[in-house]
Amino acid sequence: MSAPLPLAITMGDPAGIGPELLLKAWRARQTQHLPAFFAFADQALLMRRAQALGLEIAFETATPETASAIFARALPVAPLTHETNAVAGQPDPANAPAIIDSIERAVACVAQGSARGVVTNPIAKSVLYAAGFAHPGHTEFLGELATRHYGGNYRAVMMLWAEELAVVPITIHIPLRSEEHTSELQSH
Repeated sequence: MSAPLPLAITMGDPAGIGPELLLKAWRARQTQHLPAFFAFADQALLMRRAQALGLEIAFETATPETASAIFARALPVAPLTHETNAVAGQPDPANAPAIIDSIERAVACVAQGSARGVVTNPIAKSVLYAAGFAHPGHTEFLGELATRHYGGNYRAVMMLWAEELAVVPITIHIPLRSEEHTSELQSH
């Protein structure tokens, strides 16, 4: 029996908390019994962030196919096709192509059968909007990517899940007083 496929983790906004979450998740892999994962991220950025945080982490360039074998000894990182020049705490629209690339490639891995799921790190929507991103957020973008890879027409929803409870929010960060949102709710 072969090992389960790894999870594909997105970088999130490289100026935000995503890289730190990724680093700390890998460090907690044994104590938290985390499944194997790999990240679509800028390895040099992760190395700088680990050093700034005082975290000793080994990194290794990976593909989805090699990630599980690497995971025990190093954080597997699949390189991005776009560079990032992020400074922690200073979001920059110049990093939007790398953020989008990370999400698109993680979803493509699932669609191609080389990853079992996608874990998304936080994005700064304002950064993406400034670069021309046309989606309200991750959820809708993931819905478009599902349509792109699987065909059909998907209505994407975000689910918050725990063993005791699963919740799907009724809104997508729209105030309940919004007329547009009120008419949308009435139509369903």
